[in-house]
Amino acid sequence: MEIQSSGRSIDTLMEKVLCMNILSSDYFKELFRLKTYHEVIDEIYNQVDHVEPWMTGNCRGPSTAFCLLYKFFTMKLTVKQMHGLLKHPDSPYIRAVGFLYLRYVAEPKTLWGWYEPYIKDDEEFSPGSNGKMTTMGVYVRDLLLGQYYFDTLLPRVPLPLMRQITTNLEKMKLPTKLSGVTGDSTRMGADDSTARRPPSVKASLSVSFGQRAPHRASTRDSSPVRKAVVDRDRDRDRERSVDRSRDRERSYDDRDRDRDRARDRERERDRERERDRDRDRDSRDRRERERDHHRSSKERRDYDRDRYSSRRSRSRSPRQDSHGRNRDSPFRGEKKGTVSNNLQKLKDLYGDASQPKNDNGAGSEGVRKGTGTEEVIRLGGSSSWR
Repeated sequence: MEIQSSGRSIDTLMEKVLCMNILSSDYFKELFRLKTYHEVIDEIYNQVDHVEPWMTGNCRGPSTAFCLLYKFFTMKLTVKQMHGLLKHPDSPYIRAVGFLYLRYVAEPKTLWGWYEPYIKDDEEFSPGSNGKMTTMGVYVRDLLLGQYYFDTLLPRVPLPLMRQITTNLEKMKLPTKLSGVTGDSTRMGADDSTARRPPSVKASLSVSFGQRAPHRASTRDSSPVRKAVVDRDRDRDRERSVDRSRDRERSYDDRDRDRDRARDRERERDRERERDRDRDRDSRDRRERERDHHRSSKERRDYDRDRYSSRRSRSRSPRQDSHGRNRDSPFRGEKKGTVSNNLQKLKDLYGDASQPKNDNGAGSEGVRKGTGTEEVIRLGGSSSWR
């Protein structure tokens, strides 16, 4: 079960300057590799040595503790996990991060129920970077009573609830005023300049909080540390620009290569389709030629068979004219008549052997009669007499 929260987003609960610096810090981006609750606890145990919201020294970025606290915000801890944080025996900073989580996220009316068992906790630790020691109970009382935490604004506790908390502390005979371990009660009352809150995002990015904002030329040029940071940033930006250019050129080359390959594949498909069309056309032409050859061969055979059968029928039957009569040769009648005339002339000349011979020698007379004249007989054709 999740912790009962106020229902407001963390962007409205935490100061905008601090929230923006946490989200833009490189360390918080590295925390994306942490996936579980126990991994974040191990990171707190290994890295956190104070629970101030800002780093100390020249670099005014968000502290490690608040980056890990924001990591817990994104994970939305359960009641069981919160009890594990508040009772963790390994490091007081793990417990302090848990109390900070409740101060930011929990419903204000549930704060006393969470904090009451630890109001008199005597475990000692140093919440600030100055090494000043205090107990966990005093730290928890200051979180309940204070409106500022090391010059960082905390979510407001309604006045009726604050009165009830004060009454409960009085009943337990505990102090109802701030001890100062979490900073002064007002933002302008802090004496320690290292713990002061940067007034703006620009100031938080400056080399030292005492300088002017880094957009001023005097600030940029006066500090050698700033120059080194700027040079390092410029080199990093130049490397990123070169990498982006190289990646862009590589993407262009890959796109051109892919386009050329696609064009080659399209050409190969076109050639293959053209070859298939040529093969189909050749096969179709070959089939048509074979069909034409077969048809012509069949027609020639039919013509020869009809011609042969017609010739045989003409040789076996006499020719007839259009009226059904037999047609003879025009020379047959002429030849027959010529042969008959010649035979008659031979009979007249030599006599008919079928008739009996006269005694008076008629036959010899006929012969003699014939000897007086010379006659030429042409058989099978016309005769001419001389």
